[in-house]
Amino acid sequence: EGIDDIAELWSGAGSHSLAGMLWRIYLLRRIVHADPEGTADVFRAGQNVSVTIDPVVAGAAEPVTPDSIADLCDTLLRGVFVGDLAVALERAASYCRVMSLGAASVADTRDSLDDEHAAELTTRALRYATFADELHGGARRWRDGTLD
Repeated sequence: EGIDDIAELWSGAGSHSLAGMLWRIYLLRRIVHADPEGTADVFRAGQNVSVTIDPVVAGAAEPVTPDSIADLCDTLLRGVFVGDLAVALERAASYCRVMSLGAASVADTRDSLDDEHAAELTTRALRYATFADELHGGARRWRDGTLD
């Protein structure tokens, strides 16, 4: 209750701050709830091309479905408030890395079919990669006590 109002206050916060980290986690949740099917498709594509442990760290239930991705993002948001913040941020960073790989992979398959959609997916891949770096940095700063 009221999380949307609080999140609006966080929206302008930088990635060096706790509010900025909370905004990023909240935004991931909003994205998946806006398009659970598309998000699950992109996550599955990322899992298929990932050569890292990120899909496991992110912790999506198998098989990956729209509901399991929505549950994962809800869990990440709850983990910020009831669990270890650094762990929640690391899981969110892994989720973003998988989503970045997935968006880039889907963009590659769409490139010859729909340039505009492929460009949108490529931009999305970059945004997810940026979020992954920021969330990872936030976890590091939380652990060393420098997160504003």
